[in-house]
Amino acid sequence: MSGRRNGIAVAGTGLAALGHAGSRSEQDIIAQAAHTAVRASGLRMSDIDGLITASLTSPWWVMRMAEYLGIRPSFSDSTMFGGSSFIAALEIAQLAIAAGRCENVLICYGATPRSAPSSSQINRMRAELDPQHYEHPYKPFNPVTSYALATARHMHEYGTTREQLAEVAVSARRWAQLNSDAFARDSLTIDDVLAAPMISDPLTVRDCCLVTDGAGAFVVTSSERAADLCPAPVDVLGVGHAHWHRQISSMPDLTVTPAVDSGRRAFATAGLRPADIDIVELYDAFTITPILFLEDLGFCAKGEGGAFVEGGRTGPGGSLPMNTNGGGLSFTHPGMYSIFLVIEAVTQLRGQAGDRQVDGARTALVHGNGGVLSSEATAILGVS
Repeated sequence: MSGRRNGIAVAGTGLAALGHAGSRSEQDIIAQAAHTAVRASGLRMSDIDGLITASLTSPWWVMRMAEYLGIRPSFSDSTMFGGSSFIAALEIAQLAIAAGRCENVLICYGATPRSAPSSSQINRMRAELDPQHYEHPYKPFNPVTSYALATARHMHEYGTTREQLAEVAVSARRWAQLNSDAFARDSLTIDDVLAAPMISDPLTVRDCCLVTDGAGAFVVTSSERAADLCPAPVDVLGVGHAHWHRQISSMPDLTVTPAVDSGRRAFATAGLRPADIDIVELYDAFTITPILFLEDLGFCAKGEGGAFVEGGRTGPGGSLPMNTNGGGLSFTHPGMYSIFLVIEAVTQLRGQAGDRQVDGARTALVHGNGGVLSSEATAILGVS
């Protein structure tokens, strides 16, 4: 692997306030993660001249965070693609660095939906502002209802079973049990998932992601600069991003996501194939999403995702390690999750994952999902 094809690399990462932030603000926990990431990069905060961040609730977030961190970036971006934002941000950072707009980009996110819940306010705001006129009159319990529709369609079309969906949650929990930072580490079986309270048929509460606090950050810079700054930079080999719709009622096919396009672009840029990937970190807000993404990214054929995850294939010791920190189902999920996918992939590729370390991991695919299967972003990372 050449390891320099994309021209940028992740130099440092940081986490903060995983689980419950107490009385700390979103800005405070993001700042903690950001300072950790900057130090790990071999930089100082004054070296950061690019800032990418986004918020579920504030349209001014990039300005607020720049002020809070005490930086005056020459490049800023707060494009909002939902949960896929911080993988799509890799492409934005790459373009900004290549254009000479900045050298060192801090990408950060954090939220406190567990200690300071505001979901009802957010749902009211979405109902008033989002152009989803065909859906809101029926008062869906979104986003769960939308993902339940996609799940039911996949089950109808391809015979996917609830037991296969449960395999995703159980494998994630097995990884979480190896991760001391994971929020949910107690035992979980397929029967537990099936018997859990139904949220939106066919999804039970154990088919749905956690609601936690947490913050994450990472710094990207040119591959050449990263090699001089830190001992273990992780190269970004390829990135792809695609979005086809906003509301689920406008999704062309409930079993096919824009990951088809984002994955194709990422693999083409990296010059790799699914068979070349050692670990995958896939956005798992619901158990159906990794199944859809495994299919659309080419790890198995359309309709075979349910069978693919059977038998612990994606769990510890399986042939395709997936969501090795425990994922959004068991590790953490503070509203938008993709930043934690990147951080976990970097941790694995650096050989720093402790008990959950995948031996010999040299390549990782990270995939973020935004909206209701609306925006998909894929990146392939690697070490030389």
